[in-house]
Amino acid sequence: MDARAELIELVNRHAVKHGDFTLASGAKSSYYIDCRKVTLLAAGAKLIGQGMLEFMAEVDYDAIGGMTLGADPIVGAVITLSAETRPDLKGLLVRKEAKSHGTGQAIEGPLEGNERVVVVEDVTTSGGSAMKAINALREAGCQVVQVLTVLDRNAGATELFEKEGIAFRSLLTLTDLGLAP
Repeated sequence: MDARAELIELVNRHAVKHGDFTLASGAKSSYYIDCRKVTLLAAGAKLIGQGMLEFMAEVDYDAIGGMTLGADPIVGAVITLSAETRPDLKGLLVRKEAKSHGTGQAIEGPLEGNERVVVVEDVTTSGGSAMKAINALREAGCQVVQVLTVLDRNAGATELFEKEGIAFRSLLTLTDLGLAP
């Protein structure tokens, strides 16, 4: 089985749930895809990390990051897999809210503020969560060069990122999982 087919099988087996759900975007859905069930599996993390690195080869970047909690295992997988070839690759995690203590950081990691960043997330619907990370990174002086997701629900993110001038790619779509968009 090739890597993509293996990832599809893992997502269908572990992440897809049927029922009545409200998504982060506020939209209603008859299925929910919890990709953390796959990003937190060793086999899933490896496949996702490898896929993301293939897509990242198309852009010039210094760091990979995204909104905590969905991006955390993806960032970890990518920086671990790239350790031999890109030991300088930085991982950044954007908090939902800046810390109320200590340094009050909104972004965790070795941030200098001039990084070219690839933003990642597990599931993308409208793109709103990724935009929160993008805005925080931009405020910190970073340039977002690409957005990558494990699964695009085909619900407006492509258009949003196109309007923002940011390349957007997904490892999988609903069609790959046999689900209607």
